[in-house]
Amino acid sequence: MRFTVLATFTALVAYAWFMIKVARARKQFGVEAPRVTGDEAFERIFRVQQNTVEQLVLFLPALWLFGAYVSDPVAGILGLCWTGARVLYATEYYADARRRGPGAALTILIALVLLVGGTVGALLH
Repeated sequence: MRFTVLATFTALVAYAWFMIKVARARKQFGVEAPRVTGDEAFERIFRVQQNTVEQLVLFLPALWLFGAYVSDPVAGILGLCWTGARVLYATEYYADARRRGPGAALTILIALVLLVGGTVGALLH
């Protein structure tokens, strides 16, 4: 399961980076916790982090199902692609929230492939 582990690691490192960006943005834009609104740039940074944690709830179990029941190497590749799509999503969202579509679509598509493939693989196992 080393490829699934590697994909999990990269996804969580990306998420940790998004958390750090929120902490830095809080200082930069003067948005003290627990507030989550303020400068529009802060809100975009915050939404990337929040949207990513929401996506991790689907992605991580799906990744592990796929890795365990279908293919560890393929799960690893798809997982790395998911993280790349999240980074694309973040880059798009930071610049202009209306441009986040391609990264968001790729993230969801990859997660659904992992979920359906992993579930079918588990049921056929």
